[in-house]
Amino acid sequence: MGLSIGIIGLPNVGKSSTFNALTKAQNAQSANYPFCTIEPNRAVVNVPDKRLLALAKIVNPERVLHSVVEFVDIAGLVRGASKGEGLGNQFLANIKECDAILHMVRCFEDGNITHVEGRIDPIGDIEIIELELLLADIQTLNKRIERLQKQAKTDKEAKNSLECAHALLAHLENLLPVRSFGGKDSEAFEVLNKELRFLSNKAVIFGANVEENAINGNAYSKQVFEYAHSHGAEAIVICSKLEEEMVDMDEAERKEFLKSLGCEESGLEQIIRTGFAKLGLISYFTAGVKEVRSWTIHQGDKAPVAAGVIHKDFEKGFIRAETISYDDFIQYGGEAKAKEAGALRVEGRDYVVQDGDVMHFRFNV
Repeated sequence: MGLSIGIIGLPNVGKSSTFNALTKAQNAQSANYPFCTIEPNRAVVNVPDKRLLALAKIVNPERVLHSVVEFVDIAGLVRGASKGEGLGNQFLANIKECDAILHMVRCFEDGNITHVEGRIDPIGDIEIIELELLLADIQTLNKRIERLQKQAKTDKEAKNSLECAHALLAHLENLLPVRSFGGKDSEAFEVLNKELRFLSNKAVIFGANVEENAINGNAYSKQVFEYAHSHGAEAIVICSKLEEEMVDMDEAERKEFLKSLGCEESGLEQIIRTGFAKLGLISYFTAGVKEVRSWTIHQGDKAPVAAGVIHKDFEKGFIRAETISYDDFIQYGGEAKAKEAGALRVEGRDYVVQDGDVMHFRFNV
């Protein structure tokens, strides 16, 4: 299981520059005109996790494998995207594939960089994008309702889905996003969302893109944070220009540079940490001589589900999970000494995996 984050926003707000910086790929074209990006750029990057390196020092494996995040640089949306403006339908379809959205918002003034709306207004920018996502969901839902009305005549499940769809449509027509719909816990909604992947139901992180001298925020970014918190979303301050400057720095240089700016984390670290928390994701580890590896699961997943992330056969044939907490593994210096100290636990099917667990699965083929 990986995390996929789509980078969206109006044209010329710093999406491609941010993508370049976050992925260190430098392969997303960046230019001062709308629709510079048409096909989405994709890049897979490692999830920063210091715990992996600590485990590797003890185990001395042949290789170390991080969990990964896929970043997707999606072309700039514009007013009318839900009706196809600016190739909007194509771009909106790309968002459906992502688990979460990084919504980049322009929070800087620069007369040399064109704003598609001709002004600097972070909240106005956000509302344009949010409305287009919502209108796209209305279109998608209306099409589904047409099909359900025919199926509901003979199918009880379709009838339940239709009732839910009508309630959701009324919610959307009041210009309220799917994420605030009161019927989200119903089975009928889960079926609809799994099929239609509503855009306004995606977890959102707002990235307030500021100038170099405002890395800790400015009046514009304050507006973005207030909007995010009032709408159940998250927000971070990021300077895409400074992030790009750090691309060629080694780890020590990057840390020193961030420290000089009064920052503890890079933009990448902020986004991944926030994304994991927003989606309820955690990591567990496997640690052997061949590899030390991080695996991504949902908080609350039980041991067989966690095993299935490695291979579906592990879940099907699950017997038990030999488990050591990360802290115990480090404290005792590895599996053997942790076992001697009684810190290795044998967990069954009902065990809820904890963040940082070091696990070894036993299973039948």
